[in-house]
Amino acid sequence: MQVDFYHLTVRPVDRVLPRIAERVVATGDRLLIVSSDADQREALDKALWSYSADSFLPHAQMGGRDDASQPILIADIATAINSARHIALVDGVWRDEALLFDRAFHFFDQDCIDAARAAWKDLADRDGIVRRYWKQTETGGWDQAA
Repeated sequence: MQVDFYHLTVRPVDRVLPRIAERVVATGDRLLIVSSDADQREALDKALWSYSADSFLPHAQMGGRDDASQPILIADIATAINSARHIALVDGVWRDEALLFDRAFHFFDQDCIDAARAAWKDLADRDGIVRRYWKQTETGGWDQAA
């Protein structure tokens, strides 16, 4: 199981998540996006529709009648209603339910760095988990720091 920690320092999650979501869907996999913040879920829904003029990311917010068939599902709970094997935790809160997936993307900003550090340390002692830490560059790219 792989957990990628993404430290947001330049661009917010609604600007970087669509590219990761695009890559997941391009491989034929599904993605569950989790946030406890309704406003953030709404902003991500809009961002996935409009982030690129030449791309389409099929998705929905949880609560529709077709949740199970969505390649990308935005939800407030970490349950793979859409049979996703990838999960993106976008509100800065680590959830151990993410360990039930094949890959987790944990996004956090400076406000949540202490909690992210605690999650990083906690996961170090667990068998079968590969952790990677990515930090944004000044231009918005990513450097692997650990």
